[in-house]
Amino acid sequence: MPHSILLIEDDTQIVEMLRNYLVKEGYDVSEAFNGLEGISLFRQKAFDIVIVDVMMPKLDGIEVIKLIREKSSVPILIMSAKDSDVDKAIGLGFGADDYIAKPFSLIEVTARIKAAIRRATTYSTAGQTATEATEQASGAARVLTFDVLRIDLDNFSVAKNDVDLKLTAKEFEILKLFTTNPNRVFTKAQLYGFIWNDEYYGDENVINVHIRRLREKIEDNPSEPKYIKTLWGIGYKWEGN
Repeated sequence: MPHSILLIEDDTQIVEMLRNYLVKEGYDVSEAFNGLEGISLFRQKAFDIVIVDVMMPKLDGIEVIKLIREKSSVPILIMSAKDSDVDKAIGLGFGADDYIAKPFSLIEVTARIKAAIRRATTYSTAGQTATEATEQASGAARVLTFDVLRIDLDNFSVAKNDVDLKLTAKEFEILKLFTTNPNRVFTKAQLYGFIWNDEYYGDENVINVHIRRLREKIEDNPSEPKYIKTLWGIGYKWEGN
């Protein structure tokens, strides 16, 4: 069964170009030309990924992402002609998983779609190994505890002081990578390779925003992090006990 894509974009030429290309690549594409129409379609059908433009009539892309994130952790790719750090930070800060700057290549878009769907699939039961499934069935869930943090690796949940935290799929992947490799230093290129499963081209914005958002959720004082430490000029490491 083909993966389904919801494309929310008000530029009809871009929609036609992407739809035609993605259909040829074997995807099932639904399209909306404004934010309200996009949300309406999202509520009617299950999608494997959402691609949304930032600037749209009736309801902009940021509001669309916020509404989707209230109900779903589906992968979201955000598109925008504004290639500024601020624009990226705002978009990713509200829960987008990746960023595509206009103009873009169709090959790049397809690669990012495949990577996002592949990452999301790892969170389903079908993506578990036989050992993991056996552990879960026997009740032997893998849970990590760091002071007031409780991280359930099998149920993909995180709690701080017994209060559940709402992490995006990317944020959980980063947290899982850190906590299962304590005190190991990861360069930004390594993080991008592990989490985004793609070649790193030196664009630090995506990594910086996700690290900042993760710190805001798990740290008592994000400006003086206790868990995720920065090694300037090198990368990051987890220092929780």
